[in-house]
Amino acid sequence: MPDAVVIGAGPNGLVAANLLADAGWSVEVLEEQPEPGGAVRSDRGVHPDYVHDLFSAFYPLAAASPVLARLDLARHGLRWSHAPRVLAHPLRDGRCAVLARDVEDTATGLEAFADGDGDAWRSMYAVWDRLGADIRRALFTPFPPVLATLRLATRMSPPSALRLARNLSLPVRRLGEEEFGGEAGRLLLAGNALHADLAPEAAGSGGFGWLMSMLGQSHGFPVPVGGAGALTAALVRRLSGLGGAVRCGERVVSVVVREGRAVAARTAAGEEVPARRAVLADVSAPALFGRLVDPAHLPDRLLRDIRRFQWDFATFKVDWALDAPVPWTAPAAATAGTVHLADGVDGLTRFAAQISMGLVPDEPFALFGQMTTADPGRSPAGTESAWAYTHLPQHIRGDAGPDGITGVWNTREMEAMAYRVEAQVERYAPGFRDRIRARRVLAPPTLESMDANLRRGAINGGTASLHQQLVFRPTPGTGRPETPVRGLYLASASAHPGGGVHGAPGANAARAALRGRLLRRR
Repeated sequence: MPDAVVIGAGPNGLVAANLLADAGWSVEVLEEQPEPGGAVRSDRGVHPDYVHDLFSAFYPLAAASPVLARLDLARHGLRWSHAPRVLAHPLRDGRCAVLARDVEDTATGLEAFADGDGDAWRSMYAVWDRLGADIRRALFTPFPPVLATLRLATRMSPPSALRLARNLSLPVRRLGEEEFGGEAGRLLLAGNALHADLAPEAAGSGGFGWLMSMLGQSHGFPVPVGGAGALTAALVRRLSGLGGAVRCGERVVSVVVREGRAVAARTAAGEEVPARRAVLADVSAPALFGRLVDPAHLPDRLLRDIRRFQWDFATFKVDWALDAPVPWTAPAAATAGTVHLADGVDGLTRFAAQISMGLVPDEPFALFGQMTTADPGRSPAGTESAWAYTHLPQHIRGDAGPDGITGVWNTREMEAMAYRVEAQVERYAPGFRDRIRARRVLAPPTLESMDANLRRGAINGGTASLHQQLVFRPTPGTGRPETPVRGLYLASASAHPGGGVHGAPGANAARAALRGRLLRRR
């Protein structure tokens, strides 16, 4: 009998399993899919000569995560690669906002848009350079982050702390307008905020846009050499070396609870996999509290609250095997691993407003990845392994475009939406379509079928909006991984601190399980 059963072999589940194994626990991980990784997987399904990441691709949070750093995955084969530039946001007139690897290069580029914007970026980064390590500790430790907060307090005067708190709570449109006179700096912040489901006018979107921009400046947007699956492979190898086991093709249908305590996971095949000490669930909060645990074991208030759980935006993704580099009209975009495609901050606002109204956007904001630019081994020389994703409403009420997309996602709708994404790329790279050798289209239900945590393609485990963060994640409470069932811990991105590949929810759940065992011994 293993000490712990972990449900789900996504990055959080694998991090949790590794930390428990480090503490001497025997661990068994049960994964529904035929391979581990959750949203961190890669394949050659588009073209045999091209490696594509199925879901996530660039990992600034992983590079900055103290959780993953302590696992020392380089010893287990993980290597990182960077594009020459981190991020680009081209404009239709050929200019380009660029987040470069060097802060002086970024500042020089911003200065070309407006006098003083270079210094504004340097000043913004100076705050991060001084406080970033403590901010990361505060983000990636269990709530409340007492020690990290105390360290931050000793580094800042009360007025400085208040100004920083104000800036982080601002909508990203307002933060950009206050800090930058030109469009480039505003675009870098706002585009990064929309990596989550945070519109330019949303409270707190400034903080998220600033965080992602500063992480990009300090750590880049690196990719695992050979594909996203290399990160998963390193986690699995490390776990196997500690005696842990990962069983794929095992769908868990319920958590077995006896006398108020989680004692096993039951699979679809009817097997009851016992857990001597704990069950950790790398599944969404609605799945855990709405399906896997019998409602009789949960408080009525939690059951009511979980019905109010808000998912983040749905996602639509297209992968391409290109027989030549993307023909950007802005040359700087050719050197960036990640490219944002939207017609200015106003275009981002329009896009987010359409989603909030339940409409499929007519000009989708596209996050475009140039994987061969970031990792030359992803495709043959002179070609590009590329992808783009865009967001959609969780529940579609209508189509702002001409195609009548309803969300049934039949072949016609998938082709129409893929064409719409490609049309957005064409606006900034005329001739792009002529370079497509092969293509794969992943609609929201397709993404969910490959990873049940991605509800209609929601990639962050629930909205990143302030009303579902910190003590409100996943429902109003403590912001901690413990659940009302003893020995059961929430270890997914639905728990604090939320989405992104950094391992913190899994690590927090593992620490809670270890702490719970120690408390029971006293």
